[in-house]
Amino acid sequence: MALSGLEIFKLLPKTNCKDCGHPTCLAFAMALAQKKVSLDACPHASDEAKEKLAAAAAPPMQTVTFGTGDAACQVGGETVLFRHEEKFHRPTVVAVTLPDSLDDAALTARCETIRGLAFERIGQPMPIEAVAVTNPSGDAARFAAAAQAARGTGKAVILVTESAAAAKAALQAVGGARPLVCGASAANADAMASAAAAAKCPIVARAADPEALADLADTLKKAGCGEIVLHLDATDPWAEMAGLARMRHLALKQNVRALGHPVITFATDGGPADQAVRAAALVCKYAGIVVLETLEPWALLPVLTTRQNIYTDPQKPAQVEPKLHAVGDPDETSPVLFTTNFSLTYYTVEGDVEASRVPAWILCVDTEGTSVLTAYSGDKLNEKVVAKAMQDAGVESKVKHRKLIIPGYVAVMSGKLEEATGWEVLVGPRESNQIPRYLKEVWSS
Repeated sequence: MALSGLEIFKLLPKTNCKDCGHPTCLAFAMALAQKKVSLDACPHASDEAKEKLAAAAAPPMQTVTFGTGDAACQVGGETVLFRHEEKFHRPTVVAVTLPDSLDDAALTARCETIRGLAFERIGQPMPIEAVAVTNPSGDAARFAAAAQAARGTGKAVILVTESAAAAKAALQAVGGARPLVCGASAANADAMASAAAAAKCPIVARAADPEALADLADTLKKAGCGEIVLHLDATDPWAEMAGLARMRHLALKQNVRALGHPVITFATDGGPADQAVRAAALVCKYAGIVVLETLEPWALLPVLTTRQNIYTDPQKPAQVEPKLHAVGDPDETSPVLFTTNFSLTYYTVEGDVEASRVPAWILCVDTEGTSVLTAYSGDKLNEKVVAKAMQDAGVESKVKHRKLIIPGYVAVMSGKLEEATGWEVLVGPRESNQIPRYLKEVWSS
């Protein structure tokens, strides 16, 4: 927990030597409490003071990295309970299973499907980041072979087994990829900790309640495991959700360091729809990693969409580059529309323009990532802003018709916009889904 300026002052030498650049030790302590300076600026601080201040300054939740290179995943490091307090920093890692009980052909086919899972929404890629290799066969050699196949997908690897022998075999095969070892329970903690520590890989602690998890995490830490992920093995989904919320509160608000680790969860029961619903809920409360069994794109997409929405910065809307965008293969006779650079607005309009199959130009106007009505009401969207955007994008050099289609919700600005640009302003539909009909029936006529 962060220390106050007076608490920090008690740890300083109190000599007022000014070597830190501040007139007194108290002034330096106040600046340090506000994170305006580093303790390194005080050359006379004792080792004890440095140790206490470092422990107090440590984040309430550990950051854990597994995988390497482009496949590296980071989880944890969160600082708030609710997104509006600041933001969530590290999006939930979405993983899918790879059972080692599959025959060679089925294993290869599943790996190929996993490799091809790629989604994009509002211009942002939404990947499946990890493969959770499971050990239903109980055979160490098959588990190691499946782990090698999982590594070949280009994703991070999670080794899910209760067998220390299987974990060691898989670590020998893919230890260089720094997999997440999942995991250690009270029954196998020593053997699992030894295997993970020797391979310098992060490990999962699994227990049925937060108190047992805290004890197990401390045990693993003393055994040399530096990076720990928690798995609350609750009796039912409701108990799991309540437990995860309690753990988050204890770690962030009560400074319970033993629970200050990211969480892995499993949404592998039921059909694809059941898994998608549960996984989406776990993304919200508070999974660092969520594992699904299904590979159905229609089931994975809503989970990834939920993650994208939850992990956007509420103080910084997602934005598109403000410029003239081509949809299809437009020419000098193609229509010109404008919208704002709020990602959801722009890509909705782009999708509907594309659906019309009428090649067109879309002028993306910089409104600091706000929607059409929000930007207009805040005077971030007016005739001067649009005219400047047209000039900066060189719209006049792209078309010869001098006609601009504007969103129907800002029809009121059409007169002033005509005066500012000299273009004929056409009022388009209010709703984006009416754009295809408008372009086919109004523009083309």
